[in-house]
Amino acid sequence: MIFPPTHISFSVLLLACADLECVPGFQQKAFYIEEPFQFTEDQPVLKLKFDDCKGNNKLTFEVSNPDFKVEYDGTLVALKNMSEAGRTLFVHAQSEHAEDLAEILIVDEKEKHGALKEILKIENNLGFLRQKRAILSSPVLVPENQRGPFPKYIGKVVSRSVGEGVRFRLSGKGADEDPKGIFKINEITGDISVTQVLDREAAASYELEVEITDVNGKIIDGPVRLEVLVIDQNDNKPLFKDGPYVGHVMEGSPTGTTVMRITAVDGDDANTDNALIRYDILKQTPDKPSPNMFFIDPEKGDIVTVVSSALLDRETMETPQYELVIEAKDLGGHDVGLSGTATATIVIDDKNDHAPEFTKKEFLATVKEGITGVIVNLTIRDQDDPATGAWRAVYTIINGNAGQSFEIHTNPQNNEGMLSVVKPLDYEISAFHRLMIKVENEDPLVPDIVYGPSSTATVQITVEDVNEGPIFHPNPMRVTKLENIPIGSKVLTVNATDPDTLQHQTIRYSIYKDPAGWLEISPTNGTIITTAPLDRESTYVQNDTYTALFLAIDNGHPPATGTGTLYITLGDVNDNVPSLYPTLAKVCDDGKDLRIVVLGATDKDLPPNTDPFTFELSKQAGPEKMWRLATLNDTHAQIILLQNLQKANYNIPISVTDSGNPPLTNNTELKLQVCACRKSKMDCSATDALHISMTLIFLSLFSLLCKSFSVL
Repeated sequence: MIFPPTHISFSVLLLACADLECVPGFQQKAFYIEEPFQFTEDQPVLKLKFDDCKGNNKLTFEVSNPDFKVEYDGTLVALKNMSEAGRTLFVHAQSEHAEDLAEILIVDEKEKHGALKEILKIENNLGFLRQKRAILSSPVLVPENQRGPFPKYIGKVVSRSVGEGVRFRLSGKGADEDPKGIFKINEITGDISVTQVLDREAAASYELEVEITDVNGKIIDGPVRLEVLVIDQNDNKPLFKDGPYVGHVMEGSPTGTTVMRITAVDGDDANTDNALIRYDILKQTPDKPSPNMFFIDPEKGDIVTVVSSALLDRETMETPQYELVIEAKDLGGHDVGLSGTATATIVIDDKNDHAPEFTKKEFLATVKEGITGVIVNLTIRDQDDPATGAWRAVYTIINGNAGQSFEIHTNPQNNEGMLSVVKPLDYEISAFHRLMIKVENEDPLVPDIVYGPSSTATVQITVEDVNEGPIFHPNPMRVTKLENIPIGSKVLTVNATDPDTLQHQTIRYSIYKDPAGWLEISPTNGTIITTAPLDRESTYVQNDTYTALFLAIDNGHPPATGTGTLYITLGDVNDNVPSLYPTLAKVCDDGKDLRIVVLGATDKDLPPNTDPFTFELSKQAGPEKMWRLATLNDTHAQIILLQNLQKANYNIPISVTDSGNPPLTNNTELKLQVCACRKSKMDCSATDALHISMTLIFLSLFSLLCKSFSVL
């Protein structure tokens, strides 16, 4: 539909021309057509009126779009059927006496209301006030993907400066700049041609400039902007780029619940139907319980449920997952549109709408007394999704576990309840147990579902009697005895009882471990006596305590054994003489310090049978005393030489006595070596041959005296 300017615009035009009888040129210089507009071959589009006020001799018209022409009477006619002609058409008219330019705007509905202002501006620019342009160029529209041959005529530039020596020159990207040579201009006629196939997705338009020069290349007019618009062709199919597409919907959701949105993109012109995408579901797998479980919004791509909530039941479906083949087609979904497909996966998520139920009301279990571990597995049914908390079971013992002897846990592999004994059961106390068990899910049930009687079960447990070993009372047993008590002394009488009170069994005793071999036990009454002296200082005694193990054996079939531990704490008696250290001392023959050695004493016994110790020298033989002993403290004394000695070995008799009751004395000797010392080096090798014992010296002197008396 063609819309001439409104009455207001005509009023403005008439006011501008009110005082002119005839103004050469187009009587109306601007038109607009509301799109979408279908141009039909050889059908008139509109009528233009041109008057040069002198008869229009040799009047010619040129249209900026080669798909149109203007008849001599001013009628604009389309040369072929088309729906796209660009945004603007320019019509140039020229006679012997005048020329002018009219402009036809193609606008959409939104632009319609602002068209008057645009037309007035255009008319002003077109020279309504007698302003003329030397170069007239309108946008050139070129379809992409045209077939050859090339070059191909696409438009024309008109100039008032046409004459001898006048040349057109085309510049810009696509002409004399990269990518060069796509467009060329006939420098004489102004005809514009394209030299190759265009791709709108690579370049949607080209901004060129046209200049008029003389033969020497001097610019006469311009430059004037020339826009080449590439008309989109439907050469790109819709593509799904964001896959994989996975959506989730809860089972039982109401009809119309949105699951997901899936969209495609089209590389064609977004302002044309070439990129107008419509969506459809081509296939649903599986097609049960309905072949049309879902619907897709053809414009938005939203996938929604279309079946009732009752049909959207995960537990009754063949599979809880659906595969939808989605088609996206351009040209608004028209049959001739290009299309692309994608697969959308829709998962029906489980909700906890089924309570777990035991497979039977009562379970039986048998367990031997004294044993721990799993005794029975409780099985259940649950129709919900095993991968969710709506299926995973939680078991609870709600009755019969007063002694906390039982625990129940869920087997994560099969959801069974594993009932275990955690405290050994005693047949003599109770031979039967009855437990009440309930099962629930990790996730809460939906509001309209409750746990019923089948969610509880009982477990009957039978305890089997076994021959249990006797038990010592107490265990361990403790007693304190002095060491070295007489052999055959009673230590204690042990007591063991048989827990199998209903079997009336007899018990016999024996030794299990007696490391030192000091003890003996009566097999019938359990009396323990000594068979050897008890020695507190023995290596078998640790921290004054001797440990022995005993067995109590019943006469069951087979016999059962109990073990008892006896700790004997040994009291100390003075049965160890003190020991002296060191037993060897070395001194220089010219020593100035005559304090030759410090002696110490130790005792294996315990106080008060140890220190203070008494140190004494045995009686020294000879005319002169050679050393003396000085006490330093309760445990140490010092030997002091009274004169320098010759190089030799000397044995010094010493006694040391402890403080026990009665005290014990150790008579021993200290070996003293007198060595040669030179330059801080001690040499004791010569003393080995000069061993002098004070006892031998005394005997020699006594023998000499006896011989003297016999001579007399």
